[in-house]
Order: sequence, then C-alpha cells, then structure tokens
Amino acid sequence: MSALISRIRACTLCATRFAATATAHAPRPVVWFRPGAKLLIAGQAPGARVHASGRPFTDPSGDRLRDWLGIDEATFYDLDRIAVVPMAFCFPGYDAKKADLPPPPVCAKTWHDKVMANLGDVPLTVLVGAHAQRWHLGVRGPVTQVVAGWRDHAPRLFPLPHPSWRNTGWLKKNPWFEADLLPVLRGRVQEVLG
Repeated sequence: MSALISRIRACTLCATRFAATATAHAPRPVVWFRPGAKLLIAGQAPGARVHASGRPFTDPSGDRLRDWLGIDEATFYDLDRIAVVPMAFCFPGYDAKKADLPPPPVCAKTWHDKVMANLGDVPLTVLVGAHAQRWHLGVRGPVTQVVAGWRDHAPRLFPLPHPSWRNTGWLKKNPWFEADLLPVLRGRVQEVLG
C-alpha cells in the first residue's frame, strides 16, 4: 500500500491539463486512505482550499459533510477509521467563469481500482456527488433521483449530494434528506466506527 500511495502522490498525469486551466496550477494529489478503514468517503475531487492544505474537506463543504455524518474533525481525520478517495486526487482547477472543472477521468482510470483493491472490504461507503455515484453505483440519473433512492443501497452505501454551499437551495427543496436519510446515516456511522 505504501508504494501505491507514493506513486499517487508523485503523479503528474494531468500537469499539462492543469497548466491550461484558469488557475494554471501544478498537480498536488491529496491522498488520505489506508487499509482497515471502516468508513470510505468517495468524493469528486479536491477544491482549491484542499489543494492548498493537502488535507481533504478542509473547507465549508467539509464542515457540512462532518455535520451530515455526525462526527467531529478529529474522528474525520483518523486515518485508521476513515478513508477519503475522490474520483480525482488533485484539484482540477477552475474554468474562465471560476466554476470547478470536473474530475479528469484519467485519474479514476489510473488509480481507483488499485486503491479500492488495497482498501479491502469497507463496511460503509458514502458517495458524495454525481461522479462518485456514477463510478460506484453505475447510475447516470440526476443526483436527486439517486439520493432519493438511498434505501436501495443502504446500509453499506449512502449516496449524498455534494455538501457545497451551492446545494443549500437543493436542501431546502428536499427536506426528506435531513429528515429521513441523515438520521439513518448518522446511526450507521456510529455503528461502524464503534
């Protein structure tokens, strides 16, 4: 596993792609996993703040996600308990309008299966956003539809919308998410983390 982590941290597959973005940045893979994790956060890609910090979800999205999971920051960053494996390990950059670019598919194609094989059997996986849901569930439907069907995948998998502030309106339009899904998810998180 340590050799795989070292190879991912040294990855520069997307250097030319990132240099051509509005942010013109260099790759900085954010690697946060080790075997034995009880909870896997399968996300999309690091944002600009995570790119700067080198730790996953060190932004307001992370605060909201930790609230959704019902855990504190110390628990979230406990590598023996929680793994974070996004569909791309690097910040993909912004487009000319300052919108996040999607995760480059080459990252998942190159690394995802290897990481998942090394993680082994993880009792609980949280699928954050459409990119992770497509990969892990093989679904192409709208996020609302996928998240609304969460009972089809629980208790091992929980699809969630991205916890970005941009989804605050979505949360208001879908009160069932906080009323029905989150209590079950929090209970399951406590169960697997002990």
